[in-house]
Parts: sequence; structure tokens; C-alpha cells
Amino acid sequence: MYPPEIVMPMKQDITSAGVDELLTPEDVDNAIKAEGTTLVFINSVCGCAAGNARPAMKMAVKHSKTPDRVTTVFAGFDKDAVAQARKYMAPYPPSSPSIALFKDGNLVHFIERHHIEGRPAEMIAENLKGAFDEFC
Repeated sequence: MYPPEIVMPMKQDITSAGVDELLTPEDVDNAIKAEGTTLVFINSVCGCAAGNARPAMKMAVKHSKTPDRVTTVFAGFDKDAVAQARKYMAPYPPSSPSIALFKDGNLVHFIERHHIEGRPAEMIAENLKGAFDEFC
């Protein structure tokens, strides 16, 4: 598990943009199973989270259409919440960072780590905005 002094600034970076933390398996269940749309961002300490995924998330949540709930869990820190979120992301293998969009409890869009690494944040944000336009 990562030390809090490393993780907390990375959590705050995304929560300051209005993204809600899911800290328990129950939080995850309640968010994903709720009617409407829920975005779940699996945040991470890696460089592609800092340089690509978190900036993309902050751009995407400013779009004219957004999910009903925009949430995050932190890999290597919120272990139980992350494990629960990943149950809903099957058949995709565990991936950090990653971004999943659910509609009425069903996974409808997923961005894996290999779609984040090496891609500019703007490209990832455009991908998310397209999914928001389609599903939200």
C-alpha cells in the first residue's frame, strides 16, 4: 500500500475538480448500481495517471454533457473499493489507471491503461466526451 503522504496530493488533484471519492465497496456498489450514468476513474501513482489520465479527467468533466456521477478510487490505496470496482469492469483485466463509464449498472465504455499511456490528455478527454455524448 502506498503511503498517504504520496497518495493524498494525487487524490486531491482529481477531487478538487469535483470528482467524488468512493472509499468502500458499498460506495462503489451504490454509485455503479444507481440509475443513470457513473464514471469511475481508477487513479494511480504512475506517471501516465499524472501526465495523461488526471488532466484528461479534468478536461472531460467540463464538457457540456457529463455522467450523473463522476467518481474515483485509488489503486494501491483504496484496495477494497478498487477490488469492488474491478468486479464491474470484467472482462477487462485490472488496469491502473483506467476509466469506466456505466449506464444503469452496465459497463458501456472503458479506457484501459494502454489507451492512456503515450497519448495526450486532450485525446483521452475527447474519447471521454464522445462517450458522454453517446451515453449520458
